[in-house]
Amino acid sequence: PCTGPVESKNEAAMSEMVPEPRQKPVVPMKPMGINTSLLGYIGIDTIIEQMRKKTMKTGFDFNIMVVGQSGLGKSTLVNTLFKSQVSRKSSGWNREEKIPKTVEIKAIGHVIEEGGVKMKLTVIDTPGFGDQINNENCWEPIEKYINEQYEKFLKEEVNIARKKRIPDTRVHCCLYFISPTGHSLRPLDLEFMKHLSKVVNIIPVIAKADTMTLEEKTEFKQRVRKELEVNGIEFYPQKEFDEDLEDKTENDKIRQESMPFAVVGSDKEYQVNGKRVLGRKTPWGIIEVENLNHCEFALLRDFVIRTHLQDLKEVTHNIHYETYRAKRLNDNGGLPPMTVETEENHESNL
Repeated sequence: PCTGPVESKNEAAMSEMVPEPRQKPVVPMKPMGINTSLLGYIGIDTIIEQMRKKTMKTGFDFNIMVVGQSGLGKSTLVNTLFKSQVSRKSSGWNREEKIPKTVEIKAIGHVIEEGGVKMKLTVIDTPGFGDQINNENCWEPIEKYINEQYEKFLKEEVNIARKKRIPDTRVHCCLYFISPTGHSLRPLDLEFMKHLSKVVNIIPVIAKADTMTLEEKTEFKQRVRKELEVNGIEFYPQKEFDEDLEDKTENDKIRQESMPFAVVGSDKEYQVNGKRVLGRKTPWGIIEVENLNHCEFALLRDFVIRTHLQDLKEVTHNIHYETYRAKRLNDNGGLPPMTVETEENHESNL
């Protein structure tokens, strides 16, 4: 007669031990309300304008990280992406000089303004990897840096007297540079992306695409896509985070045709048909960075800035940060990391 309560306790204990699977984001259902015809103008349509004004006052944060082997033009490409010298802070450095080699993870902040919209852009430049004799666990400093930014945000969030606007240093986008070998991805690339894809939005790009013919480029893109799929590496935009059919259609096209973007970066301007263009000069002509016939740089820029920037931020907050936050609180017994001892212990573990 007393077996029932004991069994239920055991069942409860077992259910507590089983870790919860990673939840997919909830897609909000469309309301099934009846359209009401208004008898006069109310002003509901001004909500968008109100939001625009408020957002323009506060501005935007966007943090982009570049990762890849040495010599693939990571810093140059970011400069090209934002049409300014954003990958180096030194005011003495100019376009004619060679960009110095990155030797440590360095975050450089800028405020970019265009059409009255201000964006606080942070570029996180990482040292090239794969040059050492032993490249084991070379992704760890980068993964640690990404997690440290989540930890900073979490500590601010759980403060009793928290700031009205928490500074956001979380990495919203990671451009992963693939060497244009034309063969296949290196084991190091696969291992690196496997680890990073769990904590950040990865966008794979084939660097220096002008070193391949059009046929080689198409074949290489297909091979890279296949290898990522076979190895279970998810890159942004992830399939399970498509919110509706419109998103799915748009993102499927990007996943199946554009990814990985084959790009060429350049800080230098040349005169072509009476116009100044960013490009690379070769013995047989000028490769125009923004010309779609020459490379896919314009597609990458449109994707990162003009169509998916807000979504990159939302996926970072709702998926990657939430995953980190849930794990951190779970490891801490459900308590927020507020005490000094907890902070010191965690920093010594990182």
